[in-house]
Amino acid sequence: MKNYINWALRLIPAVILLQTLYFKFTAHPDSVAIFSKLHAEPFGRIFSGILELITAVLILNPKTTFWGAVLGFVTMIGAIASHIFILGIDTNDDGGKLFYLALTVLVFCVILLFKFKKAKV
Repeated sequence: MKNYINWALRLIPAVILLQTLYFKFTAHPDSVAIFSKLHAEPFGRIFSGILELITAVLILNPKTTFWGAVLGFVTMIGAIASHIFILGIDTNDDGGKLFYLALTVLVFCVILLFKFKKAKV
């Protein structure tokens, strides 16, 4: 059972991160609009996509989960701060979906940091 919980803790944030890559790497109009508002289009969009891809891969690998959680935590702090201070919670009439997904990934990364910290100390 513990193994299933560990996989769920890693799989949920990784899936969230990976599903956003399509929008970032294909220059979807919603993604372009968000990064234009942040004055980070196209480099910020592509860079954040690369960071999120690396994060998801690190989280999924049991040997690098801790470092993926660190990267995910830092990345999501940036995303959440962008929503709070610049974009707003409801971005492009999404009802806050992107903001709440970022919060979800942040929470899972914090859990992973505590769960896997013993392996790194």
